[in-house]
Amino acid sequence: MKKTNAMRMLDRANVPYQVKEYVYDESNLSGLHVALDNNLPVELLFKTIVLKGNKTGFIVVCLRADKEIDLKKAAKLSQNKSVEPLHVKDLEKTTGYIRGGCSPIGMKKVFPVYADISMKDKEKIYISAGLRGLQLVMKPGDLIDYCSITLGDVIKY
Repeated sequence: MKKTNAMRMLDRANVPYQVKEYVYDESNLSGLHVALDNNLPVELLFKTIVLKGNKTGFIVVCLRADKEIDLKKAAKLSQNKSVEPLHVKDLEKTTGYIRGGCSPIGMKKVFPVYADISMKDKEKIYISAGLRGLQLVMKPGDLIDYCSITLGDVIKY
């Protein structure tokens, strides 16, 4: 298996992780679909969404794959008046990652990372390794520390 940029960065920082390979469907790259198709616990699978804030520029938000982001809550947490999703056509040039393989670790530039508060209560989480078909399995505290994640409520109810 080829190491991704995210894996190399975690290795250099001595952050422990495991890699879970999975099958993905080109026609449906949603995190929920990945979890269901691969018997991954959906409450432990976190997707990565890149947004652009009106004040801060790009931000990264991680939330459970089965939940929807609340843009107003994400804006407030990131100290923006408003945020909007980065268009998928701009994702690779901005982050270095493609849709369905976007990791909060190892983007082209370091952006502020936010995550739903529910992340901290898990024993382990699954997060993209930076390539479709690969997930990092790690302790949430390790990811929170490594990415300097700010936790808060970002979920639409």
